[in-house]
Amino acid sequence: MTITADAPFRIEEAPLPVELVAKYFRALGDPTRLRLLEVLGGGEASVGELVEALDAPQPQVSRHLACLRWCGFVETRREHRTVHYRIADPRVGEVLALGRGLLADNAEHVAACRTVDGGGC
Repeated sequence: MTITADAPFRIEEAPLPVELVAKYFRALGDPTRLRLLEVLGGGEASVGELVEALDAPQPQVSRHLACLRWCGFVETRREHRTVHYRIADPRVGEVLALGRGLLADNAEHVAACRTVDGGGC
């Protein structure tokens, strides 16, 4: 795996597969990134449209989009000065739908889990 100097993340030279899967899910573990993916699930959108949809500062939205793009969740298309984002692979939507489905059966436990939030049980 080749990592460039401008990569937003760094990984060990030979990460274990389980470490990569954990990192993949951590990318989905941020509420702003999940909201971006949900909006993009409805179709392509520009950064300005995403800023408006999330009611979040443009630098914050751009930072999260860079993460999602780097990790392969979204891709871009440039039209003059405007960059449009879209879901890179339809399986991303399937993963989110599966997560929502699983959550429906466990929402109370997930809400009460302090371990995921960094605390103890």
